[in-house]
Amino acid sequence: MTEAVSPHGGVLVDRWLRGPAAQTARERARGLRRLRLGRRELSDLELIATGAFSPLPGFMSQLDYRRVLREMRLQNGLVWTLPVTLPVDRETAAGLPLDSEVALVTPDGRLVGSLELAEKFEYDKELEAQCCFGTADPAHPGVSRLLGQGGVYLGGVVWLFERLAPEFPAYHLDPIDTRRLFAEHGWRRVVGFQTRNPVHRAHEYIQKCALESVDGLLLHPLVGETKADDLPAAVRMRAYQVLLENYYPAGRTQLAVFPAAMRYAGPREAVFHALCRKNYGCSHFIVGRDHAGVGGFYGPTAAQELCERFGTGELGITPVCFEHTFFCRRCGGMASAKTCPHPPEHHVLLSGTRVRELLTAGCEPPPEFTRPEVARVLIEGLRPVAVS
Repeated sequence: MTEAVSPHGGVLVDRWLRGPAAQTARERARGLRRLRLGRRELSDLELIATGAFSPLPGFMSQLDYRRVLREMRLQNGLVWTLPVTLPVDRETAAGLPLDSEVALVTPDGRLVGSLELAEKFEYDKELEAQCCFGTADPAHPGVSRLLGQGGVYLGGVVWLFERLAPEFPAYHLDPIDTRRLFAEHGWRRVVGFQTRNPVHRAHEYIQKCALESVDGLLLHPLVGETKADDLPAAVRMRAYQVLLENYYPAGRTQLAVFPAAMRYAGPREAVFHALCRKNYGCSHFIVGRDHAGVGGFYGPTAAQELCERFGTGELGITPVCFEHTFFCRRCGGMASAKTCPHPPEHHVLLSGTRVRELLTAGCEPPPEFTRPEVARVLIEGLRPVAVS
């Protein structure tokens, strides 16, 4: 069957070596200088190699990096909104010769891939923060991470020859896997949904509204590095499973994980998330209010506005934007400002902080906000572990 959409840039990148080629690369890497990667860089390596970050074949060159900051485009003009970079300190960079091959290893020294080192360049952290996050305030988690990393970026193409065991193997699907599944299902129009939180009734409502006009839904939670106070991925995954089992049509939904790190870059990350889901085979992508936001750093519609500024023509995937949704007691169902005539006192609205307080105390949020089955999973997952 014909694929729903082409990958970003036209070709799905494949830098993952298998079989004899992987063994040869592994043996060669044993004699190379080694560079230890952190959790985010390891996930970026995998996502580059498997094509989720197509068209990137490696960590960014200086020309791509600079144009992404200034114009949200790669050097060839293709839309790309966030840097994908490999930071190191100056001492480490000095010990790695240009035009050499560098072995990439996990924190415990396991060989997983290699970098063909083409560039080393210093960069302005405050400039990157302002461009990508709209602020240099260290209270922003993305800025905080940026300010604490090394001051030199390494650029060059990568190879992956050893994949780490995934946390959720049944749902760890590469772009080539989701594309194959969509083709098998006969889905030509697929809407993707990004989340780092449990799915509550408002999310369910907008997903099902979108599902009315497409063939299938990819529920694609991010399970890479997140803030310390975000819900653990394992708890969220159980909540997604029970929700899909009880409230979604099995033949029109697919759960898979997105093993990326969260950047918390608001509008730029919304576009980035859309382009990645295009690589997974989605034709549409849901952009909610304050997508990829944190704190009060971004306006509620900023992400939607940036997606619509580029438009479907340049993105190659259709943004599906929704108003803030809620349960209206007078309407007796889910609604938005576009469909509900009643004043706010009839709307069930709970902050994330309040919901977490209720769950931690073992109290279920109202069913108008969270499905009871989901609430029970979250309460169990947040229950303190008894110490013997």
